[in-house]
Amino acid sequence: MEHTVSVIIPARNEGETIGNIVARIRSLHPDFEIIVINDGSTDKTAEAAHAAGAEVYSHPYNMGNGAAVKSGIRIGTGEIFVFMDGDGQHDPEDIARLLEFFPDYDMVVGERGMGGQASFERAVGNKVYNWLASYVTKFHVKDLTSGFRAVKSEIAKSYIYLLPNTYSYPTTMTLGVLRDGKSVRYMPIETNKRTSGKSRIRIVHDGVRFFMIITKICTLYSPMRVFLPVSFGLFVLGFLHYIHSFITAGRFTNMSALLFTTSIVIFMMGLVSEQICQMRFERRSSDRRMRKFEPNQ
Repeated sequence: MEHTVSVIIPARNEGETIGNIVARIRSLHPDFEIIVINDGSTDKTAEAAHAAGAEVYSHPYNMGNGAAVKSGIRIGTGEIFVFMDGDGQHDPEDIARLLEFFPDYDMVVGERGMGGQASFERAVGNKVYNWLASYVTKFHVKDLTSGFRAVKSEIAKSYIYLLPNTYSYPTTMTLGVLRDGKSVRYMPIETNKRTSGKSRIRIVHDGVRFFMIITKICTLYSPMRVFLPVSFGLFVLGFLHYIHSFITAGRFTNMSALLFTTSIVIFMMGLVSEQICQMRFERRSSDRRMRKFEPNQ
């Protein structure tokens, strides 16, 4: 690779595995910057990572997986950031496979198969979120929540303000990159079973949060993809209610009027949101051009 690479590994209580992971990465890629974010671990995670040759940055307490990733993004100096878990699920040998697609692609994501999911329920839930994300972005999203990915550093840094402090940072980053018109490629990978600890993702609680994040990013980047279906649904309900009331009572009811009015209001809110979104993008593009121009003065 002609580009410099930073491998960012968020870790909490992964003392049994993190040293071996860092050592394998160091043996495969001795020139890579390896950063381990110790997210308030109560075991020997920091010591094991440092002894294996990683740069270790420690949070004073558990701030969340996403917060650890954001710390890594701020610290990393490479042109390409590689994100992977510290629990032994991701194979360091796959890093080279991710990097083969640069600089042609802006982000490359490791795509897990059904067998690579933590449980059947998680696999089904991810399928639903993949479909919803595909609708939002108009791109076939194959693995929305994969934490094993490589992305150009300037792109990762531009989304740091959007990333949450929780486990859903891959969701936010994927949706943001796709809605910004960046190029994404999925690469099939095989994942290993966790060799330490247990997954801290809760299916119901975190599933609801993933759904809310998808909705938030959708309204942030393409509001009409949310407002229009809701408006259309209410209009159809109003029309069906009107047909029913006209046949049974021969009149136009207040409920039909409320549904029609609400659908129009939501549609107009969507139009206003779409205009605000467009102005925000224009300003953001202008700021980027200015930042590129200023150093040349």
